[in-house]
Amino acid sequence: QVQLVESGGGLVQPGGSLRLSCAASGSIFSINAMGWYRQAPGKQRELVAVIKRGGSINYADSVKGRFAISRDNAKNTVYLQMNILKPEDTAVYYCYADLISSGTWSTNYWGQGTPVTVSS
Repeated sequence: QVQLVESGGGLVQPGGSLRLSCAASGSIFSINAMGWYRQAPGKQRELVAVIKRGGSINYADSVKGRFAISRDNAKNTVYLQMNILKPEDTAVYYCYADLISSGTWSTNYWGQGTPVTVSS
């Protein structure tokens, strides 16, 4: 069984910063990618950032220059450093992983979500 556990969400003022963490645990053979999605009320879940096994990174246009994704491979952990936060960043942030647990094919896994509220 694979589990993704997020932490670091909360309430922050506009212009502030938060760092989200997500640790993957369980039966993991290899990780192809880990990243973050977010979903605001009434909106579709969207990709925020992803880092792939080779180290390549992609960001949503809305967060480029403000957010930074990183990972600690030894801990199967991915981080999202969020700077210059805006009210429109308010959402539930979900960790995801594309990984191989058992068998030969990769599968997507999701964390429970951690809420981020940007408000004065």
